[in-house]
Amino acid sequence: MMRVAVIGLGNIAKRHRRNIKKMFPEAEVIAMSASGRLPGEMICNADYIVSDIQNIIDYTVEMAIIASPAPFHSLHAIPLIEAGIPVLIEKPVTTSVEDAKLIIKAKSKYQVNAGVGYCLKYLSSALFVKKFIESGRAGRVINANIEIGQYLPDWRPNCDYKKSVSAVHSLGGGVLFELSHDIDYAQWLFGRLEIEHALIRNTGGLGIDVEDVADILATSQSGCVVSLHLDFLQRQASRKCKIISNRGALVWDLIKNQVVWSDETGESVLFSDELWDRNKMYLNMLSDFNNKNKSDSFSSIESALSVVELITDIKTKFGIGS
Repeated sequence: MMRVAVIGLGNIAKRHRRNIKKMFPEAEVIAMSASGRLPGEMICNADYIVSDIQNIIDYTVEMAIIASPAPFHSLHAIPLIEAGIPVLIEKPVTTSVEDAKLIIKAKSKYQVNAGVGYCLKYLSSALFVKKFIESGRAGRVINANIEIGQYLPDWRPNCDYKKSVSAVHSLGGGVLFELSHDIDYAQWLFGRLEIEHALIRNTGGLGIDVEDVADILATSQSGCVVSLHLDFLQRQASRKCKIISNRGALVWDLIKNQVVWSDETGESVLFSDELWDRNKMYLNMLSDFNNKNKSDSFSSIESALSVVELITDIKTKFGIGS
């Protein structure tokens, strides 16, 4: 009997439990809250509920998904790795460079399969954009303007957003860590980034203790200039990437799952599939994690560390303003 552990009881943990049951109908799911608290309510798609990591190890699970708040990821992941249990860690891998390096050290020592849940790279339009750039059809990429914004109180309408992991510093909140998907895919598309400048702000409008807006200017090794805008403020969710090259411009709308190209001949839709089931991103990522022949979309701990290093660099050099 296959057994899989999921640590954390939030929305993303709920999705992972449901997907495990979908992919492995015979599997038993062991659930644990981030704190070890035994919940009073029923936990959907969970066969057993435990209160500590040793209980999970005792169940001899075949894999574990770490979906607790990011500052606790190393605390939960490392004992499992030391027990030889593969771990898929939700993004960001940690909120400190030191913790991420400890996970890498454990993974290397015990030769355990591990990865990070940056699933956006499995979006069908993301795969199209990646292939389009690599094919050379776009020409030489000069600039990329990345934008992601959504009004934080709308994210989880059934809970107090001010107490959510997105809004609390001690739980890894703030746009830089919460919206790090976009930093991750920027490096996936354009190569490792170096930060040139950043403006990190708490506008005060949400009454939270973390940054709610970040504007970043970076350069890639190929000379591409990448600007990123991240915010918790936009009432109509927006997630786009505009790539400017010497042959034209490509606009990738991640919400519409659409790619539009424009050049001297006009504008054309290269890819569009708005009805694509976005849960496939998570299923394909889980399949990759369970498969030793991982695709290019899968995030290693090492690549996720580079995202944490960038964010740490931004916070250290540019702090937070208002």
